[in-house]
Amino acid sequence: MATNARGKAGVVARAKALIAGTDKHLSNVTQVTIMGQSLSPAQVAGELQALVDLRTAVDAAKASTRAKLAEEQAQTPSLRSFMGALVMYVKAVYQNSPDVLADFGIAPKARTPLTVEAKTASVAKGASTRAARHTMGSKQRLAVKGDVTGVTVTPVGATQPAVTPRAT
Repeated sequence: MATNARGKAGVVARAKALIAGTDKHLSNVTQVTIMGQSLSPAQVAGELQALVDLRTAVDAAKASTRAKLAEEQAQTPSLRSFMGALVMYVKAVYQNSPDVLADFGIAPKARTPLTVEAKTASVAKGASTRAARHTMGSKQRLAVKGDVTGVTVTPVGATQPAVTPRAT
């Protein structure tokens, strides 16, 4: 009987076949020398059975883990809803006690957003301040051009003093 011993299941299948062969053909032998050790056929079968038992235990643990994961996946949504409801209850009851909320691991409520009226008032106040300070944006500054009159330009080689412009 040829078995593929490459995978873990194949190793277990080969170990079971070796146990069966040991029981059938080596039961009347007193000692077998393997890897420098003299072992009885029962000891040989016991070593192989340890490998089979380990794989069986791992497979059972995997099945148990899969069952626990499925149980967690099934129960988590309702338990998270319960937890959210409890958090809302605690916030409602202890909303003015940040130390009690901290005991529950809940941070106090953050700053509330501005109402529409408050936002409108803030925008109007900002526009009023900008107009009072004569502040402009970069595009508005580009539109501003100077209006200079009464400037005379004299050549550099001239001996007359240059006339400075008068502010109008």
